[in-house]
Amino acid sequence: MVLTVARHLLRNLLVVLLVTMGSVALLSLAPGSAASVILGENATPEAVAELNAKLGLDQPLWEQYAHWLKGAVTGDLGTSPVTNESVLHAVVDRLPVTLELAGLGLVIALIVAMLLAVVSASLEGTAVDRALTALSSVLLSVPAFIAGPVLIYVFAMQFGWFPVSGWADVSDAGLGANLQTAILPALSIALTEIAAFHRALRADLISTLHEDFIGAARAKGLSHGYVVFRHALRPSSFSLVTIAGLNVGRLIGGTVVVETLFSLPGLGQFIVSSIVSRDLIAVQGVVVFIVVVYVVVNTLVDLSYSWLDPRVRKAAAA
Repeated sequence: MVLTVARHLLRNLLVVLLVTMGSVALLSLAPGSAASVILGENATPEAVAELNAKLGLDQPLWEQYAHWLKGAVTGDLGTSPVTNESVLHAVVDRLPVTLELAGLGLVIALIVAMLLAVVSASLEGTAVDRALTALSSVLLSVPAFIAGPVLIYVFAMQFGWFPVSGWADVSDAGLGANLQTAILPALSIALTEIAAFHRALRADLISTLHEDFIGAARAKGLSHGYVVFRHALRPSSFSLVTIAGLNVGRLIGGTVVVETLFSLPGLGQFIVSSIVSRDLIAVQGVVVFIVVVYVVVNTLVDLSYSWLDPRVRKAAAA
């Protein structure tokens, strides 16, 4: 167990380093600099060069990264040269919005996908199964930047059930107002995940329902619903849990588009504004947070397999 955890830690550390280095390298290819953004379009080259030197932006890229990494190890993600705000403070302030959107989107996707998969697997090969499979194909083809405007037009502009944009903090406006501003953005990023989760769980459920232990449970006179939810669903969740873990990063990434579209004060909108202003320090801070969340979730997914299926636990013990 200790060796397994050590391997996970080393692998996760390597992932964090590679992703943060890649983000720095990619952003460095963009024209301009944070100094030119701060000083404005009319700034002279001499003034830009002087501010770059003052901010340390004239140093080689690897030196800038090494300096940032030294601080990040101790929890200091640096200070934005554009806003003069602590990046860690900015991330913490905007984190609740992004986590709520990603978490709510994941919950919506899992609940809807599980219900659809149970119906599809129980009615395998019927018209209902084919219709739900076709629906998942349609949803799989709808990205968040398409789903968002459609949902805004239908449910916000036509029906008036939800606001077009803006965010209501749960501590100030209450849970009801908060959910009213969060449902449409969360649903925008959940639609694609519903399709992916439905397909994976449906296939595994169909396979599990043909296993001998399911036949034995049915022979005892247990109802179909009890057999599916009590005996078949948990061992059929391997692929679902794996895909959900892998897609956490995509859900957080999806908030970049959604938060910009709905004008939400989360990490997505923050990283977009930081990229536009060439704020390398802020981009690095958000990226390292997203990567850490991603690797932690995937580690928990790996460790959850033995709980989902006792056969994995026995195989590991053997």
